[in-house]
Amino acid sequence: MEWNYTQPVNIRFGKGRRKEIKELSESLCAKNGLLVADPFFFTNGLVDEILEQSNGALVASFGELSPNPDVTEVDACADVIREKNIGFVVALGGGSSMDCAKAAASIALTEDSIRKYHGTGVTMPQEHLPLIAIPTTAGTGSEVTCVAVLSDHANGKKSPIVSDGFFPDYAIIDPELTYTMPPKVTAGTGIDVLSHALEGFWSKGHQPVCDACALHAADLVFKYLYRAYENPSDEEAREKMCEASLIAGLAFTLPKTTASHACSFPLTNLHHIPHGEACGLTLDYFARINAKGSEGWRIDDFAKRLGFKDTNDMADAIHELKEKLHLRNDLKDLKLSEEQIADLVRISRHPNLYNNPVDITDEMLDEMYHNMA
Repeated sequence: MEWNYTQPVNIRFGKGRRKEIKELSESLCAKNGLLVADPFFFTNGLVDEILEQSNGALVASFGELSPNPDVTEVDACADVIREKNIGFVVALGGGSSMDCAKAAASIALTEDSIRKYHGTGVTMPQEHLPLIAIPTTAGTGSEVTCVAVLSDHANGKKSPIVSDGFFPDYAIIDPELTYTMPPKVTAGTGIDVLSHALEGFWSKGHQPVCDACALHAADLVFKYLYRAYENPSDEEAREKMCEASLIAGLAFTLPKTTASHACSFPLTNLHHIPHGEACGLTLDYFARINAKGSEGWRIDDFAKRLGFKDTNDMADAIHELKEKLHLRNDLKDLKLSEEQIADLVRISRHPNLYNNPVDITDEMLDEMYHNMA
């Protein structure tokens, strides 16, 4: 077996470490920073707090973002970077702000629209502005990945762009920023963490370092996600879920995600199911399918190391966890037509599907979606 491992992101983990932006910008020899943040943080005072604590390192902010950032928003952010002569970018929030910031920090150094690289196969330029990522959810792991997931709502398209230029220079993981996450967000982002861990482990591109990260992250999710959901003020559970999110990000960024993420794109794009919940919806189904494949023994061993009897027992636990978190386990409320189910099958044939260790056929997808509907 041949494999490579690279993780270029400098990680800063701990309570209160969001105050280190000034110090990190100086280490990067970067000035005139732009803060890219989710819109909510412009209303709850966090943007003002971060700007003030930067001691002049941050000179502007951008918050015109939607939950699934659109290519037009990336282009608008890049325009701000060009107009204000921005020297580095700080992303504050969930995956939306980080995905937008990653793409804008690269595209701003060109005259291109991000559309040129979105789902086209055209390789992103590697030059980029320095980037500091500060997650406020325990979910996406985007602070340590080279992926930006973007939407093109005008053309009904959502897909990831992968570029080594998207790796942040620094990731600041401050668990205090997750204390105010509502239970619904805690649940959705937490099941996304589990998806990252499991899919990174069983991906065709799996390798030993990422496997170890996947096991550690999954173990934390099973132990702490429901605690964080049930009691949002449980600081230990919040910190452990931040750790799980980060480590799961390390687990999947190189192997890449698989079938559950491939299916999540049409579920989000067509039916507006939040990303994490959409990933978790099919996770137990694909766990059972993959356990029947030629590398099923690896997944069974993974499940046993987590304390389960086998993969089916782990899949049962995932299903039960989603029920306890009040996340979807079916699509019955959508009352899908045959045409809508056919669309889900067709659009699920996303490149991530081909990372899955078992070849997923249209017939398997059709059966799955019919059972859920």
